[in-house]
Amino acid sequence: MKDASEPYLLTPGPLTTSAETKSAMLKDWGSWDSDFNLLTADIRQQLLAMANADPETFVCVPMQGSGTFAVEATLASVTTQTEPTLVLSNGAYGKRAADILRYLGRDVQVMDKGDYLPPLPEEVDAWLTAHPEIASVVLIHCETSSGILNPLEDIARVVERHGKRFIVDAMSSFGGVPLYLDQIPLDALVSSANKCIEGVPGFGFVIIRRRVLEASAGQSHSLSLDLHAQWDYMERTGQWRFTPPTHSVVAFHAALEQHRAEGGVAARFARYRQNRDVLVNGMRHLGFQTLLEDNWLSPIITTFLSPDDTNFDFKTFYAELKARGFVIYPGKLTEVESFRIGHIGQVDSRVMQVLLEAVEHSLNIMQVSCTRPATFPQPA
Repeated sequence: MKDASEPYLLTPGPLTTSAETKSAMLKDWGSWDSDFNLLTADIRQQLLAMANADPETFVCVPMQGSGTFAVEATLASVTTQTEPTLVLSNGAYGKRAADILRYLGRDVQVMDKGDYLPPLPEEVDAWLTAHPEIASVVLIHCETSSGILNPLEDIARVVERHGKRFIVDAMSSFGGVPLYLDQIPLDALVSSANKCIEGVPGFGFVIIRRRVLEASAGQSHSLSLDLHAQWDYMERTGQWRFTPPTHSVVAFHAALEQHRAEGGVAARFARYRQNRDVLVNGMRHLGFQTLLEDNWLSPIITTFLSPDDTNFDFKTFYAELKARGFVIYPGKLTEVESFRIGHIGQVDSRVMQVLLEAVEHSLNIMQVSCTRPATFPQPA
């Protein structure tokens, strides 16, 4: 049971975790202890299995820090200074990937789709045809700044046909959205402990083709973010190169057990979609408008356009909801005022129903009578 004094975190991670996951952190672990090393090895194997990744072809490398640390470690290893990289950007995290590459001194091309339009496979095909010099392509699977779920599989086929490396930021989708590497051709996938597997912050992980990682030896710009060195050390010793986030790792191991018990990716995908559907239907009933049309809505987080009502103020709305037990996210769009509500973590459709009651009550307290947004173009 969740502590009633704690609000639900309706964010794309950190998120609300189970009591079992929290209780796993009550014991201290030695970072070089053999039991901890065995636990790390088991996590790596389970993540490969979750991705249907052949362990002869792919390896799993955990990396200390936030998800962005793991993204930077991957981009530094897979891309090179002599070959251009194309970033498919439609939000804040695509922009961040491009910024990382620029910091690394890479030649970056950006297909910028703005705040909410998906990169389409035919557009990627045309870009790669016009720019054969590109060696790597980067895609954010679920762009949580808008809540869009990008067409990963179709884009992967295009990138494969052009013979380019494909790097996928699956930070907010892996474990909660079907993503199987025996079906989707890619070279590296990056995710984090505190997303759909419902662990706590502390580390990310990379599932990467063995031959691609082996070819990256000595290429990293960083000592601590050297993905190849991290993998090589783990393979030789079973240990993390530098002090691991032991409590986060143990909590993640507990979260993996719960993920399996729930029914794996398919069951979690179903629960998250049901959460989204209850939330979106209820918010629309209250008059709110989603940024995205239904075919692009992810099961991770939904962006709602802010009401065009002088009494609506996001900070007040946030505080009212928090007082009623819910923490939501501000918007991250450049063109329009918005806010975001996540539907992942230890929440179900009943929690979404209670949230909708809290939203309606908060609007009444704020005397917001109109929840319709200002006019805003919608994707086709």
